[in-house]
Amino acid sequence: MSTLAPAPEPRTAAAASGLRIGPIALEAPVVLAPMAGITNTAFRRLCREYGAGLYVSEMITTRALVERNATTMRLITHHESETPRSIQLYGVDPATTEAAVRLLVEEDRADHIDLNFGCPVPKVTRKGGGAALPWKTELFREIVTRAARAAGDVPLTVKMRKGIDTDHLTYLDAGRIAEDAGVAAVALHARTAAEFYSGHADWSAIAALKEAVTGIPVLGNGDIWSAEDAVRMMAETGCDGVVVGRGCLGRPWLFGDLAAAFGVPGVRPDATLGYVAQAFRRHAELLVEFFEDEGRGCRDIRKHVAWYFKGYPVGGELRAALATASTLAEIDDLLATMDHDAPYPGAAAEGQRGRAGTPKRPALPDGWLASREVSHEASRTLADAELDTSGG
Repeated sequence: MSTLAPAPEPRTAAAASGLRIGPIALEAPVVLAPMAGITNTAFRRLCREYGAGLYVSEMITTRALVERNATTMRLITHHESETPRSIQLYGVDPATTEAAVRLLVEEDRADHIDLNFGCPVPKVTRKGGGAALPWKTELFREIVTRAARAAGDVPLTVKMRKGIDTDHLTYLDAGRIAEDAGVAAVALHARTAAEFYSGHADWSAIAALKEAVTGIPVLGNGDIWSAEDAVRMMAETGCDGVVVGRGCLGRPWLFGDLAAAFGVPGVRPDATLGYVAQAFRRHAELLVEFFEDEGRGCRDIRKHVAWYFKGYPVGGELRAALATASTLAEIDDLLATMDHDAPYPGAAAEGQRGRAGTPKRPALPDGWLASREVSHEASRTLADAELDTSGG
């Protein structure tokens, strides 16, 4: 298999460009987006091996954290090699969110905390959480203000969407509120909850947010499938950095490309099939270490098979075998049968990754859009909104 090599000189016109989020100075203005079941310690470590950036945890439910749920406490544990340590929280109750932030700070469990207001998943929005919550302006303000106060010197950021749908946009108000509350940066996924991940991200909204929020960094998210996309987003919108989600699925080396694009050290891929196989094997190994269970780690890597080998000459029978392997030895034997010299397939390996879904009417609590204030009925719905789920 291919041997990782240092990155050559930058191949784009982008000059070396960093990003500061509070006291955290990043060499490259790049953030790994939280993704449910994906951005665990194993995947974060793998991405970090290729390039510079801020690598954020899976979304953590504030209620579960405050109650010290065993699975949750395990998810917030970082490997010793991870620095800075970044955790994303999801909450709908100001007091619980404040308590969760305080726990992370007082127990020195994070160097950066992000709040999720971007989740479009129906089981979250139908109870007023995720992308639905900023519609309730004062509730959003109280959550963010109390969280920022509890964070103290640990930088707190906010990730959000444009709004619920095109008739109920919230991002400009939310951005200004977050800035006034003292957050260190805001990130915008340039789609509404109604769009889910379909169509094309509206980068003009990122530019509008950058004009509205002038005192802290504004990060852009949506449709970054390559380093060139990241450079273009920053040039077109004026944003201070990018948040990369689905574009790195099965391509952790994208962070090496991004590092090179921004003129900082990183590992540039040769993208032969052997190189991809090597990355896949490393990912499986890290998952086994993370779960402390070879069988579980090998089961978890199965969902990554299609992403890693998209466009490459890997037949259905071999893919199916990789998706049923239960040991690292089995994976090694299967990878050994591949043509490691097969070149990068070009366009066939590029473009969208992961499920886009289709535009749909967002699931919301009854009467949610009638007012931007929280009604008594809405308060009762919000009490059940903190689910063990993720997205954004």
